Amino acid sequence: MPLQQRTFESRIDYSLLLPVLLLLSIGVTAIYIAVSHDYPNNALQIVGQQVVWILLGFLISFIVMFFNTKFLWKMTPFLYVLGLGLMVLPLVFYSESLVASTGAKNWVAIHGVTLFQPSEFMKISYILMLSRVVVKFLQQNKNYERTIALDLFLIVKLALYTLPVLFLLALQSDLGTALVFAAIYCGIVLLSGVSWKIILPVFLTVSLLFTVFMLIFISNGGRAFLHGLGMPTYQINRISAWLHPFEYAQTVTYQQAQGQIAIGSGGLLGQGFNVSNLLVPVRESDMIFTVIAEDFGFLGSSLVIVIYLFLIHRMLQITIKSNNQFYTYISTGLIMMLLFHIFENIGAVTGILPLTGIPLPFISQGGSSIVSNLIGIGLLLSVSYQNSLEEEKHAVTPLVRKKVVLRKIK
Repeated sequence: MPLQQRTFESRIDYSLLLPVLLLLSIGVTAIYIAVSHDYPNNALQIVGQQVVWILLGFLISFIVMFFNTKFLWKMTPFLYVLGLGLMVLPLVFYSESLVASTGAKNWVAIHGVTLFQPSEFMKISYILMLSRVVVKFLQQNKNYERTIALDLFLIVKLALYTLPVLFLLALQSDLGTALVFAAIYCGIVLLSGVSWKIILPVFLTVSLLFTVFMLIFISNGGRAFLHGLGMPTYQINRISAWLHPFEYAQTVTYQQAQGQIAIGSGGLLGQGFNVSNLLVPVRESDMIFTVIAEDFGFLGSSLVIVIYLFLIHRMLQITIKSNNQFYTYISTGLIMMLLFHIFENIGAVTGILPLTGIPLPFISQGGSSIVSNLIGIGLLLSVSYQNSLEEEKHAVTPLVRKKVVLRKIK
């Protein structure tokens, strides 16, 4: 007899959903703590909006879970073009007050109402597009030996799909998001098997340029020189805040200084639920980790990091298990995106890295980020779902013993 067909509920990867649900719960709790002190009159409204975004994200994630390789492959170019089109909107429809406070035109706003951030959704389209390009390249050149020339051709081909995104982000003055796309690009290039003879010189060149930049920045007149070359003031202030967070604690580095003091005040166990003795600007969004550290201390903060590690570990397991190249590159891009977000956000609020305005996945307040990240989880659920279908398809049918009737010979 053939093996019994599994229901779709049994194919859902609950071990992937569990850490996501935990992070979302922590996020809603931390947002409530932040806004109940900073915006007490609007606390329930803000938390309610976050819950609505989470429900919408899960709905889309559930639909995406049923996408197969063929459908994703065909839809990817359209999603990429749609993403680029959406990224033009913030250059036309934006809030002047929001641009004045952040220095970036990365949100679509109409009549003062902020709607969404297109670059968050572009990350998913970009991952799909680069994955498609690599897989198509490998299929077309599978009969050829991998040479430096072929590797360079692949790098340039991927760059051609990256440059329009970076160009639009430059017009939006959104350096932080541009770094996320760069991380995704590097992750997919590394997985594609590009020779170390290309990767090593590029790495050394980038390291040298970064060193030269920092030497200029810290030198006398260096910041004025960089500003004269076109570097925005808010970016200069963010790097200055990273290098000297307490030197200008009452002006440009107020947010970073207050955030680090809040983290330190949490101690080992934290000050307790819904306790806030310090004002940290926009802590419900980019600085949400300071709320967790202040209220739940080092142990609470460490627990969040452990949940993230468990999530990444499960994503890696799904990626390794898949025999589908397209899915493998999609998973890799999503892992790089989440890793960079986590590392940059926590690193920035703790003073290890400059503040770039990147949200903490599944925890920070914001609809675009939540929905985009849950769409990414939906893609991973789709990979796991298709893995289950493949297992069922190739499952060995159990041996059935043939009944033999022995008759007495007369």
